[in-house]
Amino acid sequence: MKILLAGASGVVGRKVCPLLLGAGHEVVAITRQVPPIETRDSALRWRIVDVYDRSNLMGVLVEEHPDVVIHQMTDLRDQNPAANARLRTLGTRNLVDAALAANVQSIVAQSIAWAYVPGAEAATETDPLDADALAPRRTTIEGVLALESAVSEMNHHVILRFGTLYGPGTWYANDGSFAQKLRVGDFKTTTAITNFLHVEDAAIATVQALRWPSGVVNIVDDTPARAAEWLPAYAEELSAKAPPIEIATPDWSRPVSNVYARSLGWNPKHPTWRFGFI
Repeated sequence: MKILLAGASGVVGRKVCPLLLGAGHEVVAITRQVPPIETRDSALRWRIVDVYDRSNLMGVLVEEHPDVVIHQMTDLRDQNPAANARLRTLGTRNLVDAALAANVQSIVAQSIAWAYVPGAEAATETDPLDADALAPRRTTIEGVLALESAVSEMNHHVILRFGTLYGPGTWYANDGSFAQKLRVGDFKTTTAITNFLHVEDAAIATVQALRWPSGVVNIVDDTPARAAEWLPAYAEELSAKAPPIEIATPDWSRPVSNVYARSLGWNPKHPTWRFGFI
Protein backbone atom coordinates (compact mmCIF):
# COMPACT_ATOMS: atom_id res chain seq x y z
CA MET A 1 0.00 0.00 0.00
CA LYS A 2 0.93 3.62 -0.40
CA ILE A 3 0.84 5.27 3.00
CA LEU A 4 1.10 8.94 3.88
CA LEU A 5 2.53 9.29 7.37
CA ALA A 6 1.83 12.61 9.10
CA GLY A 7 4.17 13.21 12.00
CA ALA A 8 6.92 11.01 10.58
CA SER A 9 9.67 12.80 12.50
CA GLY A 10 7.95 12.41 15.89
CA VAL A 11 8.80 9.88 18.57
CA VAL A 12 6.26 7.31 17.34
CA GLY A 13 6.56 8.22 13.66
CA ARG A 14 10.28 7.46 13.68
CA LYS A 15 9.51 3.93 14.90
CA VAL A 16 6.61 3.42 12.49
CA CYS A 17 8.59 4.27 9.32
CA PRO A 18 10.96 1.27 9.30
CA LEU A 19 8.12 -1.10 10.19
CA LEU A 20 6.06 0.10 7.25
CA LEU A 21 9.02 -0.10 4.87
CA GLY A 22 9.89 -3.54 6.18
CA ALA A 23 6.36 -4.68 5.41
CA GLY A 24 6.78 -3.56 1.81
CA HIS A 25 4.68 -0.40 1.90
CA GLU A 26 5.51 2.78 0.00
CA VAL A 27 5.77 5.60 2.53
CA VAL A 28 5.40 9.33 1.95
CA ALA A 29 6.51 11.12 5.11
CA ILE A 30 5.14 14.59 5.78
CA THR A 31 6.61 16.86 8.39
CA ARG A 32 7.02 20.55 9.08
CA GLN A 33 10.80 20.20 8.99
CA VAL A 34 12.84 17.33 7.60
CA PRO A 35 14.99 15.79 10.37
CA PRO A 36 18.79 15.77 10.15
CA ILE A 37 20.10 13.59 7.35
CA GLU A 38 21.75 11.14 9.74
CA THR A 39 18.35 10.30 11.26
CA ARG A 40 16.50 9.85 7.97
CA ASP A 41 15.68 6.59 6.24
CA SER A 42 16.76 6.88 2.62
CA ALA A 43 13.83 4.72 1.54
CA LEU A 44 11.34 7.37 2.64
CA ARG A 45 10.09 10.13 0.40
CA TRP A 46 9.76 13.34 2.41
CA ARG A 47 7.31 16.15 1.79
CA ILE A 48 7.59 19.41 3.78
CA VAL A 49 4.04 20.32 4.74
CA ASP A 50 2.58 22.54 7.44
CA VAL A 51 -0.78 21.02 8.37
CA TYR A 52 -2.07 24.50 9.21
CA ASP A 53 -1.62 25.40 5.53
CA ARG A 54 -4.84 23.85 4.20
CA SER A 55 -4.30 24.55 0.52
CA ASN A 56 -0.77 23.15 0.47
CA LEU A 57 -1.80 20.10 2.46
CA MET A 58 -4.77 19.54 0.17
CA GLY A 59 -2.51 19.71 -2.87
CA VAL A 60 -0.07 17.18 -1.45
CA LEU A 61 -2.80 14.67 -0.58
CA VAL A 62 -4.46 15.00 -3.97
CA GLU A 63 -1.10 14.66 -5.72
CA GLU A 64 0.08 11.68 -3.70
CA HIS A 65 -3.34 9.98 -3.41
CA PRO A 66 -2.31 7.45 -0.76
CA ASP A 67 -4.29 4.36 0.16
CA VAL A 68 -4.06 5.18 3.86
CA VAL A 69 -3.21 8.19 6.01
CA ILE A 70 -1.50 7.61 9.36
CA HIS A 71 -1.87 10.49 11.80
CA GLN A 72 0.91 10.56 14.41
CA MET A 73 1.12 14.34 14.77
CA THR A 74 1.60 15.98 18.15
CA ASP A 75 2.95 19.31 19.35
CA LEU A 76 4.70 18.53 22.62
CA ARG A 77 7.96 20.40 22.14
CA ASP A 78 7.20 22.87 24.93
CA GLN A 79 4.91 20.54 26.92
CA ASN A 80 2.12 22.98 26.10
CA PRO A 81 -1.36 21.35 26.28
CA ALA A 82 -2.96 24.24 24.38
CA ALA A 83 -0.57 23.88 21.43
CA ASN A 84 -1.14 20.15 21.32
CA ALA A 85 -4.91 20.59 21.51
CA ARG A 86 -4.76 23.08 18.64
CA LEU A 87 -2.91 20.55 16.50
CA ARG A 88 -5.40 17.85 17.38
CA THR A 89 -8.27 20.16 16.52
CA LEU A 90 -7.19 22.26 13.56
CA GLY A 91 -4.38 20.08 12.24
CA THR A 92 -6.56 16.97 12.27
CA ARG A 93 -9.44 18.84 10.65
CA ASN A 94 -7.19 19.94 7.80
CA LEU A 95 -5.66 16.48 7.39
CA VAL A 96 -9.05 14.76 7.27
CA ASP A 97 -10.46 17.32 4.83
CA ALA A 98 -7.45 16.84 2.58
CA ALA A 99 -7.78 13.05 2.76
CA LEU A 100 -11.47 13.24 1.89
CA ALA A 101 -10.74 15.57 -1.02
CA ALA A 102 -8.18 13.06 -2.30
CA ASN A 103 -10.72 10.24 -1.92
CA VAL A 104 -8.58 8.43 0.66
CA GLN A 105 -10.65 5.71 2.30
CA SER A 106 -8.68 4.85 5.44
CA ILE A 107 -6.96 6.56 8.37
CA VAL A 108 -5.16 5.41 11.51
CA ALA A 109 -4.81 8.11 14.17
CA GLN A 110 -3.14 8.56 17.53
CA SER A 111 -5.34 9.54 20.47
CA ILE A 112 -4.87 9.12 24.24
CA ALA A 113 -6.05 6.67 26.88
CA TRP A 114 -6.37 9.09 29.80
CA ALA A 115 -9.41 10.95 28.50
CA TYR A 116 -12.13 8.68 29.89
CA VAL A 117 -14.81 9.68 32.35
CA PRO A 118 -13.87 8.92 35.97
CA GLY A 119 -14.53 5.42 37.24
CA ALA A 120 -13.19 2.66 39.45
CA GLU A 121 -13.26 -0.11 36.83
CA ALA A 122 -10.77 -0.36 33.99
CA ALA A 123 -12.01 1.75 31.09
CA THR A 124 -12.90 -0.02 27.87
CA GLU A 125 -13.48 1.39 24.42
CA THR A 126 -17.23 1.63 25.07
CA ASP A 127 -16.80 4.05 27.97
CA PRO A 128 -17.40 7.73 27.13
CA LEU A 129 -14.72 10.39 27.18
CA ASP A 130 -14.75 13.02 29.90
CA ALA A 131 -16.53 15.79 27.97
CA ASP A 132 -17.34 17.61 31.23
CA ALA A 133 -13.75 17.82 32.43
CA LEU A 134 -12.69 20.99 34.18
CA ALA A 135 -9.70 23.17 33.32
CA PRO A 136 -6.83 22.58 32.76
CA ARG A 137 -7.70 19.00 31.74
CA ARG A 138 -10.58 20.34 29.67
CA THR A 139 -8.17 21.74 27.07
CA THR A 140 -6.71 18.30 26.42
CA ILE A 141 -10.10 16.57 26.32
CA GLU A 142 -11.57 19.09 23.89
CA GLY A 143 -8.64 18.50 21.53
CA VAL A 144 -9.10 14.73 21.75
CA LEU A 145 -12.85 14.96 21.14
CA ALA A 146 -12.26 17.13 18.07
CA LEU A 147 -9.59 14.76 16.73
CA GLU A 148 -11.68 11.64 17.16
CA SER A 149 -14.79 13.26 15.71
CA ALA A 150 -12.94 14.38 12.57
CA VAL A 151 -11.16 11.05 12.08
CA SER A 152 -14.47 9.20 12.40
CA GLU A 153 -15.68 10.89 9.22
CA MET A 154 -13.34 8.69 7.21
CA ASN A 155 -14.84 5.55 5.69
CA HIS A 156 -12.37 3.31 7.54
CA HIS A 157 -10.84 4.74 10.71
CA VAL A 158 -8.89 3.25 13.58
CA ILE A 159 -8.35 5.48 16.61
CA LEU A 160 -5.51 4.31 18.82
CA ARG A 161 -5.81 5.55 22.40
CA PHE A 162 -2.20 5.38 23.51
CA GLY A 163 -1.08 5.19 27.11
CA THR A 164 1.69 7.36 28.53
CA LEU A 165 4.68 6.76 26.28
CA TYR A 166 8.06 5.71 27.63
CA GLY A 167 11.22 4.42 26.00
CA PRO A 168 13.74 5.98 23.58
CA GLY A 169 12.93 9.52 22.53
CA THR A 170 10.22 10.06 25.15
CA TRP A 171 10.19 12.28 28.21
CA TYR A 172 11.02 9.19 30.32
CA ALA A 173 14.14 8.28 28.31
CA ASN A 174 17.53 8.52 29.98
CA ASP A 175 18.05 11.91 28.32
CA GLY A 176 14.38 12.94 28.44
CA SER A 177 12.96 15.96 30.22
CA PHE A 178 11.38 13.91 33.03
CA ALA A 179 14.67 12.13 33.72
CA GLN A 180 16.47 15.47 33.89
CA LYS A 181 13.87 16.89 36.28
CA LEU A 182 14.09 13.84 38.51
CA ARG A 183 17.87 14.10 38.74
CA VAL A 184 17.73 17.73 39.86
CA GLY A 185 14.82 17.24 42.24
CA ASP A 186 12.24 19.09 40.14
CA PHE A 187 9.99 16.10 39.38
CA LYS A 188 6.45 16.44 40.72
CA THR A 189 3.82 13.77 40.44
CA THR A 190 0.45 12.76 41.82
CA THR A 191 -1.00 9.57 43.24
CA ALA A 192 -2.90 9.12 39.96
CA ILE A 193 -2.99 5.85 38.07
CA THR A 194 -0.81 5.86 34.95
CA ASN A 195 -1.34 3.51 32.02
CA PHE A 196 2.06 3.21 30.39
CA LEU A 197 2.98 2.19 26.83
CA HIS A 198 6.42 1.57 25.36
CA VAL A 199 6.94 3.62 22.20
CA GLU A 200 7.96 0.48 20.28
CA ASP A 201 4.61 -1.13 21.07
CA ALA A 202 2.81 2.03 19.98
CA ALA A 203 4.54 1.76 16.60
CA ILE A 204 3.70 -1.93 16.28
CA ALA A 205 0.04 -1.23 17.02
CA THR A 206 0.01 1.53 14.41
CA VAL A 207 1.15 -0.83 11.67
CA GLN A 208 -1.14 -3.66 12.78
CA ALA A 209 -4.08 -1.24 12.81
CA LEU A 210 -3.92 -1.03 9.01
CA ARG A 211 -5.87 -4.29 8.97
CA TRP A 212 -8.09 -3.75 12.02
CA PRO A 213 -11.81 -2.92 11.76
CA SER A 214 -12.98 0.67 12.20
CA GLY A 215 -13.27 1.92 15.74
CA VAL A 216 -11.40 2.81 18.89
CA VAL A 217 -8.68 0.62 20.41
CA ASN A 218 -6.94 1.15 23.75
CA ILE A 219 -3.19 0.64 23.41
CA VAL A 220 -1.73 0.41 26.91
CA ASP A 221 0.45 -2.05 28.77
CA ASP A 222 -0.84 -4.69 31.20
CA THR A 223 -0.06 -3.03 34.51
CA PRO A 224 -1.66 0.34 35.36
CA ALA A 225 0.09 1.70 38.43
CA ARG A 226 0.16 4.57 40.86
CA ALA A 227 3.29 6.65 41.24
CA ALA A 228 4.04 5.12 44.64
CA GLU A 229 4.66 1.88 42.73
CA TRP A 230 6.36 2.93 39.47
CA LEU A 231 8.25 6.07 40.51
CA PRO A 232 10.75 4.34 42.85
CA ALA A 233 11.55 1.84 40.07
CA TYR A 234 12.06 4.64 37.56
CA ALA A 235 14.26 6.60 39.96
CA GLU A 236 16.37 3.51 40.66
CA GLU A 237 17.03 3.05 36.93
CA LEU A 238 18.25 6.64 36.77
CA SER A 239 20.33 6.28 39.95
CA ALA A 240 18.27 9.13 41.37
CA LYS A 241 16.28 9.65 44.52
CA ALA A 242 12.53 9.15 44.24
CA PRO A 243 10.76 12.38 45.22
CA PRO A 244 7.79 12.48 47.58
CA ILE A 245 4.36 12.32 45.99
CA GLU A 246 2.94 15.72 46.80
CA ILE A 247 -0.33 16.07 44.91
CA ALA A 248 -3.57 14.23 45.65
CA THR A 249 -5.06 11.87 43.09
CA PRO A 250 -7.10 13.66 40.42
CA ASP A 251 -10.70 12.45 40.46
CA TRP A 252 -10.36 11.35 36.81
CA SER A 253 -7.54 8.88 37.47
CA ARG A 254 -8.51 5.46 36.08
CA PRO A 255 -6.96 2.20 34.83
CA VAL A 256 -7.51 1.30 31.17
CA SER A 257 -8.05 -2.15 29.65
CA ASN A 258 -6.13 -3.49 26.64
CA VAL A 259 -8.24 -6.67 26.30
CA TYR A 260 -9.72 -5.60 22.96
CA ALA A 261 -6.32 -4.78 21.45
CA ARG A 262 -5.02 -8.19 22.47
CA SER A 263 -8.07 -9.84 20.89
CA LEU A 264 -7.07 -8.16 17.62
CA GLY A 265 -3.63 -9.76 17.81
CA TRP A 266 -1.59 -7.00 19.44
CA ASN A 267 0.95 -8.61 21.76
CA PRO A 268 3.22 -5.92 23.24
CA LYS A 269 6.92 -6.63 23.36
CA HIS A 270 6.95 -4.64 26.61
CA PRO A 271 3.80 -5.83 28.42
CA THR A 272 4.74 -4.00 31.60
CA TRP A 273 6.82 -1.01 32.65
CA ARG A 274 8.34 -3.36 35.26
CA PHE A 275 10.74 -4.56 32.57
CA GLY A 276 12.39 -1.13 32.67
CA PHE A 277 11.74 2.43 31.56
CA ILE A 278 15.03 3.17 29.80
